[in-house]
Amino acid sequence: MNSRVSLGFFARLSEEVRGDAVIGLKDSIVVRAVKTQQADGVDVYAFFLPGSYILKVADISRISRDDTELKGFQRREIRTHVKSIVEFLDSGQVLFPNAIILALSDEVEFKFSRGQRPDRMVEVANSGNLTIPLRPENQRAAWVVDGQQRSLALAKAKNSKIAVPVVAFVSSDVETQRAQFILVNKARPLPQRLIDELLPEVNTILPKDLAAHRLPSELCNQLNKQSRSPFYKMIRRASSRSDEPGVVTDSALIAAIRQNLKPPLGALSQYKKNGGSCDADAIFNALVIYWAGVRDAFRDAWGKPPAESRLMHSVGIRAMAAMMDPIMVRADSSPDPKRAIQESLERLAPYCCWTDGVWSDLGWRWNEVQSTSQSIAKLTNHLIQLERDLSRKAAAR
Repeated sequence: MNSRVSLGFFARLSEEVRGDAVIGLKDSIVVRAVKTQQADGVDVYAFFLPGSYILKVADISRISRDDTELKGFQRREIRTHVKSIVEFLDSGQVLFPNAIILALSDEVEFKFSRGQRPDRMVEVANSGNLTIPLRPENQRAAWVVDGQQRSLALAKAKNSKIAVPVVAFVSSDVETQRAQFILVNKARPLPQRLIDELLPEVNTILPKDLAAHRLPSELCNQLNKQSRSPFYKMIRRASSRSDEPGVVTDSALIAAIRQNLKPPLGALSQYKKNGGSCDADAIFNALVIYWAGVRDAFRDAWGKPPAESRLMHSVGIRAMAAMMDPIMVRADSSPDPKRAIQESLERLAPYCCWTDGVWSDLGWRWNEVQSTSQSIAKLTNHLIQLERDLSRKAAAR
């Protein structure tokens, strides 16, 4: 190892160390930790590190293969995910309780702290000081088992001193590390529908990808709760009981609203304000007006189970939501926008096959339309072109 490079590296590291939790030495750092044992005597530690330190003590073992064997176990860096986490970390005073899981080599050293133990202490761990050697990249004494993207983001964030929880087990055996990586990542994530339903109840700063779901999810709530909504008590949410009569899946409606909110063509984007705020009441009213028009134009198909009406199926919700953009944008320039919306939908109604018949030009029977991206795109394009042609003919009369 080049001594000039290593001394510069450790000098910079020592300058960045602050506080009592981490003590910087020339070739190692010391952290206050608790130690226990699991499995067959495997040492496990829990401690905190400043966010910028994770990739100073640990390597990321990305998966690769040479001519003879598979190496490493981590997925490739997901840039958009890392960028999203960095934006979240730099957005202000954030809470970051998500632990990074490390594998440590047996070079680490732990010294117990002496002191009187309080009465009624649950004896499952001991406190002390854990010494972790500092090494150049690809020679470090620790490896990231879980939290690759978070570790990369913490290294890039402006807030370099955020205290990050770490759980680490001692093992230099890559097979053990891979096994733990698989077990940790095998845990099933929260269902997206449950996350969407919880988001309106969360008032803290959220990553951009989650924040984008909050308004559509709350609008979905109100469409289900407000008696003047055409979707009143018709939407199935993750918390819905099996005996509740919902026929529309919330995920389809939330995805549709998100699309309607996208500028510049989204019909609801006009209600967005500078700085990221929006007129939620105006957006809700626009949704009620449009979807009430859909209900009135397709009375025979509205409110039925998806197996009986493809309008209430996710493919119908997504396709008709896409129709909202051209219909409402054009209606806004008319003297009576509500009437213009209704007339556009009524012109379209005779050509739609939500409950029976065959879609012209597509050749699909009504119940052959499926909720795939390809089917949604084809049906949407068909309806948009059809509605545009019908509107032009009406305007020429």
